[in-house]
Amino acid sequence: MEIRVLGPLCAAVNGGSIVPTAGKPRQILALLALHPGRIVPVPTLLEEVWGTELPQSAMTTLQTYILQLRRRLGTAMGSDAGTAKDVLATRHGGYLLRIPPERSDVHAYERLVAAGRAAFDADDHRRAADSFRQALGLWRGPALVDVPMGPVLRIEVLRLEESRLATVERRIDADLHLGRHAELVAELMDLIARHPQHEGLHAQAMLALYRSGRQAHALEVYRGLRGRLIEELGV
Repeated sequence: MEIRVLGPLCAAVNGGSIVPTAGKPRQILALLALHPGRIVPVPTLLEEVWGTELPQSAMTTLQTYILQLRRRLGTAMGSDAGTAKDVLATRHGGYLLRIPPERSDVHAYERLVAAGRAAFDADDHRRAADSFRQALGLWRGPALVDVPMGPVLRIEVLRLEESRLATVERRIDADLHLGRHAELVAELMDLIARHPQHEGLHAQAMLALYRSGRQAHALEVYRGLRGRLIEELGV
């Protein structure tokens, strides 16, 4: 099985998708896909689908959704229900997808980010920039963009999106160390337009502009951020 959550949800076996069209089973699969090889407790799944106000039939309905996912999995695998149950397994009050973590794009992303950090700490900025760029290249759009969001998935997606932006910052830091100031200006101007209160990105934009001989423009960026922080946050 191949799992991708950094964009539209994709879960495929032998080239065949097992992603259901109905919203609630899709939520369950997405939550399991975020943690391959790890148990997701039943209360977490129930909270994701129904929030804090559970219907009386919640547990029975959850089991029905799991059964539907196993049927799709078994059909794609061309195997019996027992084999599908081994992959989407019941364990200690929860469920898990028993697949190697390396089959997940989240695992690959986090591995590349860790490699980039290690390279940056070792002052190997070229390797760091390459690792961060590869990690960001795994994204195909907003995480789980086609999945309905309950309270649990919203937190998970927020964490992933914050990690993505932090990785962009780290990659730009590495590129700045490599002297790619002029090449970064356009990207940074777009980023600060989309994140108008993000101080780190503004600092990077000012530095890139200054080192590109555009000191006046760097001061404009500073004044714009300062004005917004005073007006909107009272800082």
